[in-house]
Amino acid sequence: MNNEKVALVAGGSRAAGRAVAVELGRLGMTVYVTGRTTRGQRSEMNRPETIEETAELVDAAGGTGIAVRVDHLEPSEVAALVSRIDDEQGRLDVLVNDVWGGDVYLTFGRKLWEHDLSGGLRMLRLGIETHAITSHFALPLLIRRPGGLVIEMTDGTAEYNVDYRKEAGYFYDLVKSSVLRMALAQSEELREYGGTAVALTPGWLRSEAMLEAFGVTEANWRDATKFQPHFVISESPVYVGRAAAALAADPDVARWSGRSLSSGQLANVYDFTDVDGSRPDAWRYIAEVESQGKPADATGYR
Repeated sequence: MNNEKVALVAGGSRAAGRAVAVELGRLGMTVYVTGRTTRGQRSEMNRPETIEETAELVDAAGGTGIAVRVDHLEPSEVAALVSRIDDEQGRLDVLVNDVWGGDVYLTFGRKLWEHDLSGGLRMLRLGIETHAITSHFALPLLIRRPGGLVIEMTDGTAEYNVDYRKEAGYFYDLVKSSVLRMALAQSEELREYGGTAVALTPGWLRSEAMLEAFGVTEANWRDATKFQPHFVISESPVYVGRAAAALAADPDVARWSGRSLSSGQLANVYDFTDVDGSRPDAWRYIAEVESQGKPADATGYR
């Protein structure tokens, strides 16, 4: 059996999930990377990034990447995945619930009764049900050893999500708020087994899709501020990947259990930076600058 730590990154095809998988690999972990997009088949997101590519990046970072195609809405597939991890490794130390894939159904500015119902309900299934199914099957393996960690990936801190996310609408708001609650619930249930659960959010993420939407690359992302000035506070996926890795490497991670955490917040605690050496604190910026209608200026926020 493997004596090194083992992680499962559910939803690791791209963006934050990919970055988290790679940074866990940098810690020397064996990382199972799951999702629906492979080199032979795409999910409804219809993006080119694949779980195989992520696994190869984990290898390159010094870990062991294992790509497994899994639809996390299918209990039998998740059960088979966890059984495989048990057979091959005999342990699970970190579970990262990053399954989403609902962007294609997101329609900004529409009220509940205006939103396509089938698309909205699909968002709930993709963003909530997948996490519940994955934890249901994975937690019995994770609790075999004290110190297990669950990271529920979401969008927005608990403080920010107290207010209704009117622009994104009913279904998106419900998904991201629910994930915060799921982290809290799991923290309570894992406590007696020595486990920890947290919610973790990036700030304004420069995902592959976001860069593509603005017509920029990671190298020239600042050009996008001509179209959206507040993009000045954005961060690369690596930043939240480093946040997740810092949590996974912290022997005192239980101090955070049940908490809502952000990449910008943890950067100051664990002393890491984004790829450009800065420390963007997006959620503080959003609260103090963008939501106040002030001109875009990241001075003091990165």
